[in-house]
Amino acid sequence: MKLALTRQNLYQGLTAVSQSVPARTTLPVLSNILFDATEDGLWITATDLDVTVRTRVAAEVQETGSLTVPGKKIQEIVRALPDRPVLAGTLGSQMELVCGKSRFKLNGLPADDFPSSPHLDFDQAWTTSGTDLLSLIRNTSFAVSSEESRPILSGVLWELRGNEMRMVATNGHRLARMSVKTETSGPAASNLIVPPSALRLVQRLFGEGDELELGRDGNFLGFRSGPTEVYTRLIDGTYPNYKQVIPRANDKFAVVDKNSLLAAVKRMDVVASDQTHRIKLSFSGSRMNLSVSTPDLGEGYDEVDLGYEGDDLDIGFNASYLIEVLQHMPTDDVRLAFKAPERAATVEPVPAEDGDVIDYLCLVMPLRLLD
Repeated sequence: MKLALTRQNLYQGLTAVSQSVPARTTLPVLSNILFDATEDGLWITATDLDVTVRTRVAAEVQETGSLTVPGKKIQEIVRALPDRPVLAGTLGSQMELVCGKSRFKLNGLPADDFPSSPHLDFDQAWTTSGTDLLSLIRNTSFAVSSEESRPILSGVLWELRGNEMRMVATNGHRLARMSVKTETSGPAASNLIVPPSALRLVQRLFGEGDELELGRDGNFLGFRSGPTEVYTRLIDGTYPNYKQVIPRANDKFAVVDKNSLLAAVKRMDVVASDQTHRIKLSFSGSRMNLSVSTPDLGEGYDEVDLGYEGDDLDIGFNASYLIEVLQHMPTDDVRLAFKAPERAATVEPVPAEDGDVIDYLCLVMPLRLLD
């Protein structure tokens, strides 16, 4: 392998793929990044076996070839190089980098030891805008479960339906669901359960102005835009029927300024129990009282003005879940709906008078209040 390229292009390529290099692994080759010089440029690849990122970097390739080298070290070296052309090549099992008067040789491992990337056919891919996809990811993936005992809930359900995309995530105590109308084109309707780690990489690597292609082959899903590709294993299984848990008979409603409520809940959370984060919300007339009492710490009280319709209500919540939900609401005002202290509450954005309706709903399960 022998090639020349700019230091900036090389560093951008390494930055993109390095996010899928595992921090710790029992397989030494996974700590490496694969360099594959072909006739159409330099392909750089990294993987943790679950998520693979590869990107093509513009380069003048004089001799084709491939080698893997330690990912962290080569990124640190390239970051420190002067902004001048870089000559890269292989000398047996070593990679040599020359930039100005700087010269480095890194010991590598054979490319054959590196896991092969999935081969997905993007000819029959779905296509969607970065704006739609990133909005769905940003507003739902926070709600996934972190419990290894519930692998299905550790993924995000992604429903593709012709001119609509929907993502749903839940950990059993909170739920986020968002739909967007889209010009998505591609194969028939499909349900996918996607690991949030892959979706986070998609957020980092692609922008709202990008058009993305989505390809699937068996248990693998691929994202492609420009020179960069992300591949991930899908989570096997059937996602629970989330529609059954979304309440349809809530008859008590509150409309409140999101930032005022968020600030008050954060204040109450300071005094809440580290285990339960339980706080109490009391609704009456045009006012909501927030309170917390933690025997070994103390008490807190706050008040927020709002518009409320319904009988007086006292209900308990995990403050951390409320904070997360409110932080992801895309409007200044939010609408809360309740049925009873032991029934699930919903939170939805309230669009401005001239704003578009946003199909977004979050659900939070209440906590039992202590006597």
